[in-house]
Amino acid sequence: MSTAKRWVAKDFGGLDVLELVEAEVPEPGAGEVTIEVRAAGVNPADYKHIAGGPNADRSRLPIPIGYEVAGVVAAMGPDTELASGGGAIGDEVLAFRVSGGYAERLTVPARDVFAKPAALGFPEAANLLLAGTTAAETLYVTHVREGETILVHGASGAVGVSVLQQAREAGVRTIGTASESSFDVVRRFGGEPVAYGEGLEERVRTLARQGVDAALDCVGTDEAVDVSLALVADRGRIVTIANAARAHADGFAAIGGQMPASAEFRDRVRPSVIDLAARGRLIVPVARTFPLADAVAALELVRTGHPGGKVALIP
Repeated sequence: MSTAKRWVAKDFGGLDVLELVEAEVPEPGAGEVTIEVRAAGVNPADYKHIAGGPNADRSRLPIPIGYEVAGVVAAMGPDTELASGGGAIGDEVLAFRVSGGYAERLTVPARDVFAKPAALGFPEAANLLLAGTTAAETLYVTHVREGETILVHGASGAVGVSVLQQAREAGVRTIGTASESSFDVVRRFGGEPVAYGEGLEERVRTLARQGVDAALDCVGTDEAVDVSLALVADRGRIVTIANAARAHADGFAAIGGQMPASAEFRDRVRPSVIDLAARGRLIVPVARTFPLADAVAALELVRTGHPGGKVALIP
């Protein structure tokens, strides 16, 4: 058994509870793969799930951090294939949903490991699936169909950008809220930008004379929820990834990776998201990379809410 550096949360709380430690990396058994990590995706979920609370389960501590990685197969267990089939030492792969991706090396279930599309670099591949499967689920639960018009709140963020591209691929018209400084991002990925802030509902109505069929909230503000409720009569066609409290109060859908139905869907849709990326139909814009040792700084950037694209750690 070898060892490798990895980040863990030694307690619940803020970023100050994170610690870079030397940890054992078990040899892969049947159905397992060891990955030499070349990039680890950095996501808001990484710090949100260590925030804790009154009912936090302290028996889980220390908690390894990071849900998605890209790298090279270092070892495979006996009678084992990747989720995408085959697999050999040296193959370039990506993996999601894993535990402890902020690491130099880790052993994970082979069912979560897929061949990396040649079209993606390691930082892009390490940031493909969390945002990509979340975006796919927002379109799925709101029953979006070809020819419809949808409103995406937070269209220039990581999930929003993936929604724009997946909606475009499905023949869907997307109006996306963003700051004016991010309008070019929304346009680049197939959306029609509209500025959030006072008067948003009227601006969307002006753009969508025939109405809005569904609303996808990727920011969680009350403005996003209120405008969605005003524009979409069928609450079954409104979803949020960031304001479960309003969803519960107002009777529309909230999704999240910790929910069993969301986890099942996101696992199932991974191959199709990877296929879109492999065909150049789904781009992952990366704003910045950090050395593995600078994970806290990377998370601080992501926590601002305006990193300008995805962020990756490079061991």
